[in-house]
Amino acid sequence: MTIERPVHEGLEARIADAIAPSIESMGYELVRVQVSGKVKPVVQIMADRADGALFTVRDCEAISHQVSAVLDVDDPIKSEWNLEVSSPGIDRPLTRTKDYLRYLGHLAIVEMSIPVEGRRRFRGLLLGADPAEIRIKTDEGPEATLARGNIRRAKLVLTDELIAATAGEVAGEEEVEEIAAKPSRPQRQKKSAMKAAAAAQQTKGH
Repeated sequence: MTIERPVHEGLEARIADAIAPSIESMGYELVRVQVSGKVKPVVQIMADRADGALFTVRDCEAISHQVSAVLDVDDPIKSEWNLEVSSPGIDRPLTRTKDYLRYLGHLAIVEMSIPVEGRRRFRGLLLGADPAEIRIKTDEGPEATLARGNIRRAKLVLTDELIAATAGEVAGEEEVEEIAAKPSRPQRQKKSAMKAAAAAQQTKGH
């Protein structure tokens, strides 16, 4: 079965291409790669379990170690950088067709790269999705069809309905946050620390 991967550009695309096959072989799916900061960049890896089970601190640790090993070889960032691994969370980003389909009927915010009918931001209920476009019933009432290739970012809005629908996932992520706040041991002269917000963080220096 082909695994749908999120679309990235530039450095984030290079990192995604390097790490996706490796973490997929471990039973995970890549949700998003995001690089922020210039002096000491933070590489944020967001992933799901392919089997749909709860994402725990052990998953964060496993992905963190594997991604670090892969990027040691690929070496996409020449300066010192930080690695953070996390689950998507409740109000998760929507990056793949399966993400949209899973949360049909839930409220989302979609930001466009190029304005559609004079607007860049749409907020409303998800109605449908395929690899080419999504459909959303906007807060104003009309239904909007938005090209996937023009979507800059999309994410769920935290609502009571979403919390109820993801109750089991919330419990798992709270457990990750609690354990992830504890520091881990240094490895191979790299300072490693598990961060809160369901993140496993590892600092790398060249």
